[in-house]
Amino acid sequence: MSEEVHDTNQQKKLRQGYTTGACATAAAKAALTALLTGERQTEATIFLPVGRFATFQIENCEVYETKAQATVIKDGGDDPDATHGAEIIATVTWSDQPGTTLDGGVGVGRVTKEGLPVPVGEAAINPVPRKMITETAEELLKEFGTNNGISIVISVPDGEEIAKKTLNGRLGIIGGISILGTRGIVVPFSTSAYKASIVQALNVARASGCDHVVITTGGRSEKYGMRQYPQLPEEAFIEMGDFVGFTLKQCKRLGVKKVSMVGMMGKFSKVAQGVMMVHSKSAPVDFSFLAKIAEEAGAAKEVTKQILEANTASQVGDMMLAAGLQPFFANLCDYCCLAALREVGGGIEVSTSLYTLKGEFLGEAVRNDESN
Repeated sequence: MSEEVHDTNQQKKLRQGYTTGACATAAAKAALTALLTGERQTEATIFLPVGRFATFQIENCEVYETKAQATVIKDGGDDPDATHGAEIIATVTWSDQPGTTLDGGVGVGRVTKEGLPVPVGEAAINPVPRKMITETAEELLKEFGTNNGISIVISVPDGEEIAKKTLNGRLGIIGGISILGTRGIVVPFSTSAYKASIVQALNVARASGCDHVVITTGGRSEKYGMRQYPQLPEEAFIEMGDFVGFTLKQCKRLGVKKVSMVGMMGKFSKVAQGVMMVHSKSAPVDFSFLAKIAEEAGAAKEVTKQILEANTASQVGDMMLAAGLQPFFANLCDYCCLAALREVGGGIEVSTSLYTLKGEFLGEAVRNDESN
């Protein structure tokens, strides 16, 4: 149920997987086909938004007098997420009402906050999967020449437990996972899904009235950010991962007035240099640049020489603490703020806070257009 793509960087074949939306569509088609024919289905072929067909194996299919149910096992390919291996179940029932109605059952979340592409109160089945499921069902009904109305319910038995591994709760999706996917496929190691989650989280933050957001490089730095900004609501905290520049630009686009960056020496040493994609393979730490900041903070020549021979940015941070050069960290934060303002062309206030891995506060700085 997965396809293979060739990754020239890793010199191996990577399997593409399928989104929860594609799995739900295939399950719905199998269940409806079973209801129409009275026969259990073992596979279902659907047309994906990327413009090609895909055939899904049906794990289980049951047919009753007025309803049928089919199950697809979610396969994330070689880029598995929290939903990998989940049962996606579609139950199709004849309805007295004309047309096709779609809802979420057990393990599919409900939207409780504004800012998501699904209205408050509805099941968290995003627009593209919703369209895929209903159009596939209506085409099948037309093919069989019936005008009967149907009700489709998508369920994920373990969805509520799986959702604990996601940001759904913070986004206001309660009770389970979301049925997602704009392309139907999951491309191994693609960045598009992560970027989409950043935009979605920012939309929720803005819809919740947040004009000050805290962007962090991961869960640990987010915890430190929450401790530093206890007055902010949970929606204001966004995990940007390595996508610093992308997140900053989205903040400005959405009208955020103040952005606080919270992180640690390794990635923020790169941000200070103006590197806005801070993956470990994106760019090396410039130790000459760190030596320059140390010199500006009053470091002796012997210390700056040690920096030039360092292996990691964290090691440099340890050197600065040992030398009692606390101004180094504030200076580094200031360079981060300046780089961020350059990235977005100004128009927002940016602050940067730096922590050790264990959560020790090292320094901070604040910049806006006026302080440039």
